[in-house]
Amino acid sequence: MSEPGDTVSEPEGRGAAWTDERGAPATSKEGRRCLNSAPQASQGDTVRRLLRTMTTADIDAVLVLEHELFAEEAWSRQMLEGELAEQPRSRYYLVAEDDGQITGYAGLLVAKTQADVLTIAVAADQWGRGTGSALLEALLAEAARQGCTEAFLEVRTDNMRAQRLYRRYGFVEIGIRKGYYQPSGADALVMRLDVEGSPR
Repeated sequence: MSEPGDTVSEPEGRGAAWTDERGAPATSKEGRRCLNSAPQASQGDTVRRLLRTMTTADIDAVLVLEHELFAEEAWSRQMLEGELAEQPRSRYYLVAEDDGQITGYAGLLVAKTQADVLTIAVAADQWGRGTGSALLEALLAEAARQGCTEAFLEVRTDNMRAQRLYRRYGFVEIGIRKGYYQPSGADALVMRLDVEGSPR
């Protein structure tokens, strides 16, 4: 998420906006156990970044970023609480902390051998510092750990910065969902990745 972006998951129509990566929560309730902790990410130039599991105590800080980054397409408190209620059964949510402050977050849905990147968002003043990349790498590592063989996401068709990030990690375009993002009506590019390192 060092770039604007995306989501994929439960509240329909919620997905990549203009800030970092994001997809919209998927509706499947199937999934597997997720890790209860996240690895520490690489050091930035001047900040110390830590990735850890998101908890309900983080929702207030996450909501601030949601509204700053996604405006009218932001997830509500109820949506976030609903997503965390599915963790670790089928969800895997992380926050990025820089010097003790939450500067980004990301979520993954796992259903059997398929993973969906539900959301990735990074504070605008942190773009270009590798936070988005660190979060995406952590999600993909978890997908592989859980035996997923493919990962999907949605990203706005006009969000070239996020698309470049996803392509850098091997995601390829497989289709377009018209009017996916609401209430803006923006189209979503659907992307797919073969997950490496998962037991086949």
